[in-house]
Amino acid sequence: MAEAAHIPDEAETRARWGGFAWNEENQKKANEILARYPKGREQSASIPFLDLAQRQVGAETQTQGWLPVPVIEFVARQIGVPYMRVFEVATFYTMFNLAPVGRYHVQVCGTTPCMLRGSDDVLAACKNRGLVKGGTTPDGMFTLTEVECLGTCANAPMVQINDDNYEDLDYDRTVAVLEALANGETPKAGSTIGRQTSCPEGGPTTLTAMVDANHDYRGEWA
Repeated sequence: MAEAAHIPDEAETRARWGGFAWNEENQKKANEILARYPKGREQSASIPFLDLAQRQVGAETQTQGWLPVPVIEFVARQIGVPYMRVFEVATFYTMFNLAPVGRYHVQVCGTTPCMLRGSDDVLAACKNRGLVKGGTTPDGMFTLTEVECLGTCANAPMVQINDDNYEDLDYDRTVAVLEALANGETPKAGSTIGRQTSCPEGGPTTLTAMVDANHDYRGEWA
């Protein structure tokens, strides 16, 4: 699994993020999120608030975003709960980054289905592109993490990069995705072999013809 990511010195972190607050756009989003929950249930906003905060940090740093301790403290104050209640959430879900990451956070699934389908080749492609597990490339472009199942087993092996999944990978297709991102391009998310969602590689084998919803199968009525 990944080596531990480097968390900056606390004094440095507090100096940079101690005054964190929602920007104007995210304040509106935060108000909308909080309005979904009854009075006294504000803690239910922990996950969407942490996600919103991480995205704001990402926008300010031109990275995928992370959650410095002062930012987690801010979220806790926003929903009126002790810091530890929010920290528990942030440390439980791997969608939250507790250390700085690059512009693109490459999360490679190494669980059994992906491993059997070639995740080692995906990791090899990342390594040969200069990515190191638990680290960020010197140019700040990529951070590599090996993670557990991301739920796309039918199209294994796959990676999640920021908000997008790239599936049906091999060594060369992984390199192509990384190179496209490095060049400022946006590779098409999903299957890299043109598979439709999770259909068989050769295409759908059932429900291949659409039926006019206004007629029964005998065409007897409209």
